[in-house]
Amino acid sequence: MKQLLLAAGLLTAATAGYGQCEKKTVLTASKTDHLAADSSVERTDDGVITIEFDKTTFLVNQPDQGPIPGKVDSVACNWPTPYKVGKTRMKVTLTNPQGELQHFTVTIEGIAGKVTLLAVMEGQPSHKIRLIADKFEEKK
Repeated sequence: MKQLLLAAGLLTAATAGYGQCEKKTVLTASKTDHLAADSSVERTDDGVITIEFDKTTFLVNQPDQGPIPGKVDSVACNWPTPYKVGKTRMKVTLTNPQGELQHFTVTIEGIAGKVTLLAVMEGQPSHKIRLIADKFEEKK
C-alpha cells in the first residue's frame, strides 16, 4: 500500500511538472542583459520584453520594435514546481525584421523561484542574452 501511495505521489508530481510544458507560457522581464563569453555584462537595455512560447511557437515582443516570430524546433522541459523550479531547453528559429532566419538555443531555468532565460545564437557563442523574469506564468 505504501508503495502504491508513493508511486501515485511521484506520478502526480511528474504530471504537474510536465503539464506546464504543454501550455502557452509568457515570460516578462524589465531589462535585457547582453553578456560576453565569460558571462560578464557588456550592456543592459531597459524596457519591458515579453517572450511567449509553447511546444511549437516562440514570439519575442521587444520595446519599441515589432514582434519577432519564431518556431520551436525541439524542446526538453521539466518543472517539478511549475513556474518556480525547473528547466526548459529549446532550439528556436526566429525570423528577424529583414526576413532572415536566426537559430538560438534558449534555456529557461528556475531556481528557488528565480527564473532566468539565457539565449545563445548559433555561430555566436561568445554573445549571450539574459533575461531575469519579473513574471513567468501560463498565458491566459
